[in-house]
Amino acid sequence: MIRPGLTLTLWVAIALLVVLNDAVGDTWIATSLSVRAVEWYKVLVPLPYVVLMAIIHARRTAGPRWFEAALLAALLWPTSTVLVDFLYVRLTYGQDPEAFLDRFGFWWGAPYPLLVLTLFAAPLLAGTAFARR
Repeated sequence: MIRPGLTLTLWVAIALLVVLNDAVGDTWIATSLSVRAVEWYKVLVPLPYVVLMAIIHARRTAGPRWFEAALLAALLWPTSTVLVDFLYVRLTYGQDPEAFLDRFGFWWGAPYPLLVLTLFAAPLLAGTAFARR
C-alpha cells in the first residue's frame, strides 16, 4: 500500500538527523578531527538511521503495491535530502554550489555519494526483503 504521508514523515526524520549531524560535525567534531574524518563522520553516523527508516517504511507499506511505495521513497529521499543539505551549508556557511558539489567527488575519496546511494537503495532493498515474507 502506498502511504505518501508515511514516506514524507520518515523523510523529515532523516533530513532532520542529517542536518543536525552535519551541525555537530561542523562545530564540535571538526575541532578535533581532520576534514576528511569529519566528512566520513557526517556520512557514517546517519547510515544506520536511514536503514532503520527504510525498514519501518517497508513494514508499513507491505502489500500488493510495495514496489511503488519503495520507489517513491527511493526517489524522494536522496534528492530532497541532498537539497536540504545544500540549503543548510548555503544558509549557514554561505558556500557556493561548486563547493557543495565537490562533496560528490568520489575520485578523491569523498564519502557523500555513499549516503546518497544508501538513501536510494535502502527503501528498495527493505521493501524487497519484506515483500518475500
